[in-house]
Amino acid sequence: MIRLATVFSGIGSIEFALKKLKIKNEIIFACDNGERYLNLDVKDIQKMIENKNDTETKNIIEELYKKTGKINNVKATYFANYKIDDSKWFEDIRFVNGRMFENKVDLFVGGSPCQSFSISGYRKGLEDARGTLFYDYARMISEIKPKVFIYENVPGLLNHDGGKTFDIITKIFDSLGYDWSFQKLVAKNYGIPQNRTRVYVVGFRKDLNITSFEFPKGHKLTKEVKDFLDDEPIDKKYFHGEKGFKWVTSKKSLQKRVSINSKIARTQTANQQFNWCGDMIFYPIEKQLWALDDPKVYVGDFKGVKGVCRKLTPRECLRLMGYDDSFKIVVDDNVMYRQCGNSIVVNVMEEIVKEIIKTGVFKND
Repeated sequence: MIRLATVFSGIGSIEFALKKLKIKNEIIFACDNGERYLNLDVKDIQKMIENKNDTETKNIIEELYKKTGKINNVKATYFANYKIDDSKWFEDIRFVNGRMFENKVDLFVGGSPCQSFSISGYRKGLEDARGTLFYDYARMISEIKPKVFIYENVPGLLNHDGGKTFDIITKIFDSLGYDWSFQKLVAKNYGIPQNRTRVYVVGFRKDLNITSFEFPKGHKLTKEVKDFLDDEPIDKKYFHGEKGFKWVTSKKSLQKRVSINSKIARTQTANQQFNWCGDMIFYPIEKQLWALDDPKVYVGDFKGVKGVCRKLTPRECLRLMGYDDSFKIVVDDNVMYRQCGNSIVVNVMEEIVKEIIKTGVFKND
């Protein structure tokens, strides 16, 4: 049984990876604010929770988020798909005391937003990152002391702020008492036809003496985007009208924001399918004759062929992130698109977990 904890938990890529691998696990806690933000200074919040115990602090933070009037849609999706109760869910990593979970977590996973560290030197270790969400991720590692951590971020992390950001991150990881390494991995090398490259950092607590970990080797891609598409018929609401069709088939869009009938998908993003951005599917009109009688769907020309065009469905986007059809969708389409684009490719996490298990670090769990 692997004791799992995640922050910036999203829709649960590591949780779903463990499910697909049929590895027993217990969610010790998860944390995500659902892209809701408190319009309060951190110092003011710290005054509110001063001298409060962990339960009181949790309640205060939850109440502050309730007052925003916004629903935590990430929590709704997470709770629909994983076994967890409210006592194990936190809204804001900045106000979570990791010492509550010291030595109670085997695997700790998260990927904070990339932020500049405005400092003149690198002498203060973890303090150099204070005020950033990476600081809180690293702080949680130092407080929880998990056996293993996985950190994920965009490849731009490596040269962000002229490389200064990763220099500090390197020094901080070095200071936490872990043997760690990093590598860029591409989704299309792990069974998912998507050009998604991410940096993965994997660390093992030094006292465990684990030095045999290697990042997973890629393998030949045997599937294309078409293998992940819904069966016909597709709901008419996903097909473009005149404005959308002309936008996605324009030369400008195809150069920067759109792919049509690609074998390998673009990198899914939080704004995928919004404002006609991302992967699209074009059909010759003889494949969708119903469109000739639907005034809301535009029949146009693409590469000399008359036809119609649609965006991907949320389910298709989930499949292209490694989530099979057992994953429950309980939010609106636009919300699901965003949650999916913000996630981590499940297949990549599966392969990383397999390599971690090979080291024997969980053999007594």
